[in-house]
Amino acid sequence: MPALNEQASVGSVIAQVRASLPDMDILVVDDGSVDDTARLARAAGAEVARLSVNLGVGGAMRTGFRYAAARGYDVVVQVDADGQHDPEEVGALLSGLDEADIVIGSRFAGKGAYKASGPRKYAMVALSMVFSRLARRKITDVTSGFKAMGPKAIRLFASYYPAEYLGDTVESLVMAIRAKLVIAEIPVIMRERAGGTPSHSPVKSAVYLGRAGLALLLALVRRRPSVDSSDAA
Repeated sequence: MPALNEQASVGSVIAQVRASLPDMDILVVDDGSVDDTARLARAAGAEVARLSVNLGVGGAMRTGFRYAAARGYDVVVQVDADGQHDPEEVGALLSGLDEADIVIGSRFAGKGAYKASGPRKYAMVALSMVFSRLARRKITDVTSGFKAMGPKAIRLFASYYPAEYLGDTVESLVMAIRAKLVIAEIPVIMRERAGGTPSHSPVKSAVYLGRAGLALLLALVRRRPSVDSSDAA
């Protein structure tokens, strides 16, 4: 659970995860917060890894994957600390791992009424088209942060996980496709934030369009250290 200044919601999100998934271990990666996120996460019963500086979602998730790999976990589920992801949907994500290495919870696969607009919508449609072609299967929500990942993905991402802007979504999926991991989607409902401040505005949405395209271009042309096929088997 990557978290940046989420004191308003992190405790309740952890409680919801505990209620829905009582046997699941919870790690909150406090990504350089300047509020009480870490203290409240510990008080709610989660393990906490504190980063001294803000590295972004990619940096936080890299910490989480290395934690999972070091402790021998077979499954990692990414749940945002702002309350938008419903822990009740995690079971469906996990069931998808029977046939896939990464299961994405999609806002656009036919469940719920989530709508993107303006530049963000155009970026998401374009990313969907490109990634559906790359993965040779329909991917509607490339930028979803609600995901379940199995052993192959954990080993791949513990070795290297991009921390650049949109690297946790765009570039990580390019890496997974190149490593021949199977990616699937299930429809989920995204909720409103339980607290904190949304990260987008009309101006930021316009910038997002350009950055999304640039992130995809860099991901496609950039060479990363390869992962031996036996390591991902």
